[in-house]
Amino acid sequence: MNNESYDYDDDFEHAADALERKDYKTAYKLFLRLAAHGDAVGQYSLGLLYDLGDGIPQNYKKALKWYRLSAEQGYVDAQNNLGLMYYEGKGVPQDNEEAVKWYRLSAEQENADAQYCLGLIYDLGDGVPQDYKEAVKWYRLSAEQGDADAQCCLGLMYYEGKGVPQDNEEALKWYRLSAEQGDAEAQFALGLMYEQGQGVPQDHEEALKWYRLSAEQGDANAQLNLGLMYYEGKGVPQNYKKALKWCRLAAEQGDADGQNNLGLMYYEGKGVPQDNKEAVKWWRLAAGQRDERAQYNLAMMQMMHDDNLDCLNSPN
Repeated sequence: MNNESYDYDDDFEHAADALERKDYKTAYKLFLRLAAHGDAVGQYSLGLLYDLGDGIPQNYKKALKWYRLSAEQGYVDAQNNLGLMYYEGKGVPQDNEEAVKWYRLSAEQENADAQYCLGLIYDLGDGVPQDYKEAVKWYRLSAEQGDADAQCCLGLMYYEGKGVPQDNEEALKWYRLSAEQGDAEAQFALGLMYEQGQGVPQDHEEALKWYRLSAEQGDANAQLNLGLMYYEGKGVPQNYKKALKWCRLAAEQGDADGQNNLGLMYYEGKGVPQDNKEAVKWWRLAAGQRDERAQYNLAMMQMMHDDNLDCLNSPN
């Protein structure tokens, strides 16, 4: 092909316009032409279309092929995505060492996603020896670029004293930056620090605010703690019905504490008509996860009903 007469910029501009209009057929044709001429951005973009299945059948092997061609030219986003393909085993056998190789190449070019992923790999010890200091290094580089996931993880490292001296104020700083970007885990963690007065004066109303933001995104830990705040009347008027609502949402996600607390509310008839059968149902689910309080509650119920919980009748 005669690359000298080929207008890369024109094709790329039209391809980008087609993507914006969600005209994936046109975008595919133009990116394919760019990729065939060896354009790294075109190769990456074609890989992304195959990866996401936008306008063409999803095909991880073809995505991998085009990501690799782009990554080998040093294109940073392709290197990051190629690392992810190896990490998740998409279109290729799962291989943490190869994932680390490509993540590192991308991270060293200051790609925030790759820096976060590399930090996570060192944090977990996937494909590399576990190294909290190295994890902190990469989390910090990503977090300083504004990556919310990295900010949350860096906050956790400071909170737990992994790879850095334990420091609640630093933990609070990074959690807040992440939480303000809408990260549900960071919002929960920030709520917990306000509830417990860690690194900040205890403030139940502020804790409630962050728990609610996280809970509304479906975080089970936040749903449970928000339920407990309503149950105990901390930072909000006591309200058993709202406590029941949030505990149920946590319980339905499999949270053992939520299941035990929901059982207790049915047993006590708080926020709901008293119902021993429902109490036992939720305690059994929690006990199956080795929740000791639920196991104790079941044992006490068995003693009260001659070890015959299956015949237990709910009161009218």
